[in-house]
Amino acid sequence: MIQLTIIIGYLALLLLLGFGASRFGRGTSKDYLLASHSIGPVLLLLSLFGTTMTAFALVGSTGEAFRRGVGVYGMLASSSGIIHSLCFFVLGVPLWRLGQKYGYRTQVQFFRDRLDSDRIGLVLFPVLVALVIPYLLIGVMSAGLFINVVTQGRVVPGAEGSMTIQNPTFSEGTFPSFLEAGYATPAGSKGGVPRHLASLVICGVVLSYVFFGGMRGTAWANGFQTLLFMVLGVVMFYLLAQQLGGETSFFANLKKLGASIPPEKLTRSDISPWKFLTYMFVPLSVGMFPHLFQHWLTARSAESFKLAVVLHPVFIMIVWVPCILLGVWAAGELVNVPPPVAAEPNKVLAFMVKSTGWPVLAGLLTAGVLAAIMSSLDSQFLCLGTMFSEDVMLHYGGRDRFTDQQHIWTARMFIIAIVGLTYFFSLFEPRQVFTLGVWCFSGFASLFPLAVAALYWRGLTKAGAYAALLTAIGMWFWLFRASGYADDEAYAIAFNVGGTLIEVMPVAPMVLASTLGMIVVSLVTPKPNAATLAKFFPAS
Repeated sequence: MIQLTIIIGYLALLLLLGFGASRFGRGTSKDYLLASHSIGPVLLLLSLFGTTMTAFALVGSTGEAFRRGVGVYGMLASSSGIIHSLCFFVLGVPLWRLGQKYGYRTQVQFFRDRLDSDRIGLVLFPVLVALVIPYLLIGVMSAGLFINVVTQGRVVPGAEGSMTIQNPTFSEGTFPSFLEAGYATPAGSKGGVPRHLASLVICGVVLSYVFFGGMRGTAWANGFQTLLFMVLGVVMFYLLAQQLGGETSFFANLKKLGASIPPEKLTRSDISPWKFLTYMFVPLSVGMFPHLFQHWLTARSAESFKLAVVLHPVFIMIVWVPCILLGVWAAGELVNVPPPVAAEPNKVLAFMVKSTGWPVLAGLLTAGVLAAIMSSLDSQFLCLGTMFSEDVMLHYGGRDRFTDQQHIWTARMFIIAIVGLTYFFSLFEPRQVFTLGVWCFSGFASLFPLAVAALYWRGLTKAGAYAALLTAIGMWFWLFRASGYADDEAYAIAFNVGGTLIEVMPVAPMVLASTLGMIVVSLVTPKPNAATLAKFFPAS
């Protein structure tokens, strides 16, 4: 119950933080959705980093490193550090300037204006919502699973190699049978908080402080949670190294744990060079994340971006390196990973947290992991509510027909609907967090060329933008379906080049196809009118 008590206390603290932020609000839709453009450099850095560091970065990377080895860091973390900062500078700063100049609050408003197309939102809005929902699902699913594993009790060997739960938090029958069974979890909750109940509580807490605090509450919560999961992540890494290694020196423990890692986990032998290379397309997704666009617009000035551009890669290293090493340590001979955990990589990080043997520390570390997960969920929920109220209700219903308060309440109601839909999907059989995350990011990455062209290419036309959108989402759904909706973890696109089989990640042909479609169609269709070009490309 100690871990559970700490988790409940942490969630209560988050609620107080969100409600406290609402007391500083100005009561306007601009403040609720964009915090009145008042976010300074430190809070912008923390909120941007917290938003990009999701369950994918912690739970997913640890589980994937357990399966594949240290090569996982090279696949995404190292490239993400550079590409994310590049996107902040190349896209974030100019979009912030345009947002300040023309009053944009969402991506759809920018593209509608830039392309001089009133109907582009009817295509772009559902595409963005469809891609954000799997992203949300990663967080909701991981939070519930993590809490369940940490609160189960201690896993010990049983008869004939089986594993049993010692001192479970709850006895069998404490919860309704449908929660104990966990729908797609035959082994049930195993004495811990049922996964679906934990996910429901997490959804409720995030919904509460977003509902009342808006962007200000979200930014405050993100800043607090980012600091928390970074500090606790370093603490967890140090203590686990000390405990698992058993040596007196921290570096001696690292050496001992490194020697225990299976040789195949120290290379990327199971990933072909081309597949490894094309993973670098995935981080381009940050250029089209709608929640990042909204965070960019909250900046007080263009100067506020400097800290994020410089320190974001460093922060990625601080978070990813411990997670990757914990994953490969779990695959080593010094850690006895129970069979149920070994079969479900999503549970590896939770198992490592439990292996400290100290309930108070395990509870604090769980709070740190939940901080990383929830710091993304809140931004995504708020962003979707903003998009619906701005791009659907006000734009097509008429701004003059609604008061500012009705605007805010419409955003809140849509947020509630999205939270409910996401929770509903989380009730079904979970996918690997890492794999589902890669598919989600691949969809956004395929739209990255459109964002770059809209800012830097005068020749982009309305028809070219439609071609890019339809090609990207069409290919994404076709390939996602071919992978069994992320069930095939090793799914790749194979080409035979001169008798050599080359495998690439699906994101590569998706990005190339959307780019090609956009360029070809733009070249053969009428150019934007002179007034639009003058607005976005003023003469120097």
